[in-house]
Parts: sequence; C-alpha cells; structure tokens
Amino acid sequence: MRSSIIACAVIGALALTACSQKTKSDASAAGDHAAAAADKAGDATVSAAGDAAANTKAAADQTGAAVDTAGHKAAEAGRKAERKADAAADAAAKTK
Repeated sequence: MRSSIIACAVIGALALTACSQKTKSDASAAGDHAAAAADKAGDATVSAAGDAAANTKAAADQTGAAVDTAGHKAAEAGRKAERKADAAADAAAKTK
C-alpha cells in the first residue's frame, strides 16, 4: 500500500514536471512567434520608410523638372512678346 502511494506520488510529480515542461515549451514558442512578428513588423516599417523616401525623391525630381519647364516656357514667351513689341514699334514708326 505504501509503495503504491509512493508510486502514485512519483507518477504525479513526473506528470507535473511534464506539464511544466510543456508549458515552458509553449511559452517559449509563443515568445519566438512574438519575436518573429516584431522582426517582420520592423522590416515592414523599414521597407515603408524606404518606399516613402523614394516616392518623395521622385516627386521632388518631377517638381524640379516642372519648374525648369515652366521657366523655359516663360523665357520663350518673354522673347516672343519682345519680338511682337519690336514689330509693333517698327510698324508704328513706318506709319509716321
């Protein structure tokens, strides 16, 4: 009787140890999954920041090109207006 109680106690202790190990394993696995998720979130953040920087640079380049184009067109329009003013002045001088 006494040996069966000791055997039950030993089996119970082994069962608790096994459950404790499973709990530790499950907790460890959950920690690993959380760490992996954090790494992926960090990678996604870095990727998004890189994309935003690239998009900002592209927008700045396009804005610069548009400003250059507008400047060239304004200069061309100024030259054209100057030629027309000269032509009008020449025509007015001929009518006097």
